[in-house]
Amino acid sequence: MHFYLRLSALLMALALLGGCERKDAPPLDQQLYVWQRQWTANHEAALSESRADFSTLRVLALQAFPKAGWTRARIDPALLKQDGRPLIAVIRLDGQLPALDQQDITTPILQLINDWQGQGLNLAGVEIDHDAGSARLPAYREFLTHLRAVLPTSMPLSITALPAWLDSPELPAVLSTVDSSVLQVHAVTDPRRGLFDPDQARRWAKAWSRITVKPFYLALPAYGVALLPSVNGAPVVESEVSLEIDGKRRELMADPQQLSELASELRTDPPSHLGGLIWFRLPLANDRRAWSLTTLRAVARGDALQSQLKVNLSSQQGLYDIGLRNEGNMDNAWPERLTLKVRDCEGADALAGYTLQQDADLLTFTRQREGRIAAGGQRAIGWARCANIDQGESNVHP
Repeated sequence: MHFYLRLSALLMALALLGGCERKDAPPLDQQLYVWQRQWTANHEAALSESRADFSTLRVLALQAFPKAGWTRARIDPALLKQDGRPLIAVIRLDGQLPALDQQDITTPILQLINDWQGQGLNLAGVEIDHDAGSARLPAYREFLTHLRAVLPTSMPLSITALPAWLDSPELPAVLSTVDSSVLQVHAVTDPRRGLFDPDQARRWAKAWSRITVKPFYLALPAYGVALLPSVNGAPVVESEVSLEIDGKRRELMADPQQLSELASELRTDPPSHLGGLIWFRLPLANDRRAWSLTTLRAVARGDALQSQLKVNLSSQQGLYDIGLRNEGNMDNAWPERLTLKVRDCEGADALAGYTLQQDADLLTFTRQREGRIAAGGQRAIGWARCANIDQGESNVHP
């Protein structure tokens, strides 16, 4: 009897010990790309509201283009200094540059480092963003070797990398020249095939982890683009800057639910050497093709996502302003239709983006173009002068 009691106690203790040893998956480091070429007043709120959830800012700092030469992003040093987070200065070398002249490139990079440090910024590294074709990787490796030699020894060097390089035997040598890499898994194929494929991203991340022996990060999308009619067979892509081109736009937006599921899987079972996730890009209040910061934070935290559209009516002396508000934490597309039960309407009209069909006791607003209502945001749909609008009989159709 005593034997069985002792055995039972031992098994219970082992079970408790095993329970104590089980730990939740450690949170992945989450960082942000700040990719605006010219900063505005909207940056202050965006930086402040993102501070709790994103450890590091990778800031577009310097760009080199064929013929146009070098351009510095017009950052706000005072805001970055006040923010205090570690900064990684991103130097964009256009993929169409005919060659990487070591001296011509390293001189402005070293000047940038001196300027940022002289302004008291918390510069924690330099990242080179260069979409080199696989055939040019040997020359890229030579450039990175030179850059590493002239950078301060304490300054980490990273690169943005493309999945297409996975097939190159030069990749290990390229990765050996830097301290870390950022694997871009969005907008790397023909945009007509979509902006992002989570299954492909998983495969690329696992393949990358088998090649690199140093930390790597995944650059993930939190934005959308529009495809315009092709020019000479090539797709025209419109992102944060509107193009003066006529034609119907096909909107593509990274799906927050897909990205949330991928991030959860990576937290639970990260590939070897995965250091964290970097989201492209810091959303500003007027950035119509980026997720809202509310949605981005919810995805980064692993919160359950939901969009909840409600009809928003305000009236004064029988004149109703009709709108929608999103009470969830996920941005939502404009609904296809909104129907309102009404009585004794003298007049009504839809606002831009919707058309109105008016019957005796029903108003039907129908979407004419695509758009989004940000989490926590609202949008006006139209107006009506009626004796009554029954909000309880209003319906939002996806």
